[in-house]
Amino acid sequence: MHRYIPLVALLAGSPLAGQTLPPVRPIGATVARSTEPMGSVTTAVALPGGKVLVNDAIKRRVLLLDSTFTEVTVVADSTSSTANAYGNRAGGLLAYRGDSALFVDPASMSMLLINNAGKITRVMSAPRPQDVGFLIGGPNGSPGFDAKGRLVYRANIPPTRMATPRGGSAGGPMMPEFPDSSLVVRFDLGSRTLDTAGFIKINRPNMVVTQLPNGGMSMTSTINPIPTVDDWALLSDGTIAFIRGKDYSIDWLAADGAKSSSGKVPYEWQRLDDDGKAALLDSARKAMEEARERAMASGPGQMILGPGGGVEIRMAAGAAPPTRGGGDGRGGDGRGGAPGAPGARMEMPPINMVNADSLPDYRPAFTAGSARGDLDGNLWVRTTSPVGNDGPIYFIINTKGEVIDRVQLPAGRLIAGFGKNGDIYMAIRDAEGNARVERAKIK
Repeated sequence: MHRYIPLVALLAGSPLAGQTLPPVRPIGATVARSTEPMGSVTTAVALPGGKVLVNDAIKRRVLLLDSTFTEVTVVADSTSSTANAYGNRAGGLLAYRGDSALFVDPASMSMLLINNAGKITRVMSAPRPQDVGFLIGGPNGSPGFDAKGRLVYRANIPPTRMATPRGGSAGGPMMPEFPDSSLVVRFDLGSRTLDTAGFIKINRPNMVVTQLPNGGMSMTSTINPIPTVDDWALLSDGTIAFIRGKDYSIDWLAADGAKSSSGKVPYEWQRLDDDGKAALLDSARKAMEEARERAMASGPGQMILGPGGGVEIRMAAGAAPPTRGGGDGRGGDGRGGAPGAPGARMEMPPINMVNADSLPDYRPAFTAGSARGDLDGNLWVRTTSPVGNDGPIYFIINTKGEVIDRVQLPAGRLIAGFGKNGDIYMAIRDAEGNARVERAKIK
């Protein structure tokens, strides 16, 4: 049985203790839905005249939809028709200055400037090579540009040390020990300089790689399906919000550098008893096993990040993923393929879950990649509040830390982006398995 602890107990000492939460309301009416079948909708960027750019990362395409969502133009894909502008890995799409957008191609370490007509007009170098994979969104947060034109994103922190995998030998593949925190940074594209905006707590992966007698590798993961982590978001006025998972408080870094904290957000925390923890682990195990089986049966290796933070890994069943520049397949840091020799099989055995007693006593209020800013300077946080058969509930929070609205999306929807005039773009997968994008009104 799930229990909730009183708001009075949770908010003791918080400056927001007296706030009354607004009622949860449904999102506004859907006004358009795309007709083009897509593999995924990871990001939607609004352009003038109601047009929108959509990143279809699974099919490796950037599409331009007209205001009715019926006319579709391919801006970038992995075929010769666009000079292979979309590489062999999932890329990122983010809004840029003057109604333009940038497509980040991790394979070529480049960023393509797309103008408001959907044309690629310029190619720029991506930030630091070790960070380029963190610009595609999903659980790492939604990158964007602040008021000074700096690219804000979560950076990659190198492993603390390297260790030989179980069963391995000296000189063989090494596995990293991951940190439990990361940086949110600001990168100046002109001067190529970088500074730190703040720190966030992240989930530390627990993976063991064992070398097999046939030369392949076996990867085993122990998963905590509800880790307590921080999140971050860039707002439209350049403010950066750091949302703390431990108590759902928010630290703010304003565009002028001023720092503040608005304390704990009012929230009905869901207590997990022993039965609740067991049910949660069973549900998570089933979902992850289904994803693992799809990954083993699918095509070339790649990782797809969805708009809600979901991850789908696709690993080739008989070969290592392709390497950039024809590399030799060493490493797993984005500059090579899977560990081991080229063509070695990477087996993905069933995923192990942590024991129930390792789960927190209260379900975290949000998960990684849940926060994002709209075009009105507000913070949206996708919560883990129970929703029944409907979609997720988002808290809309102003820079004072006040919850000004709570909205619920229809079942199966996640936010892919925001537009002007109160528009919101949602990703959905239809009954046939195709991804679509919908435009709705926030109110």
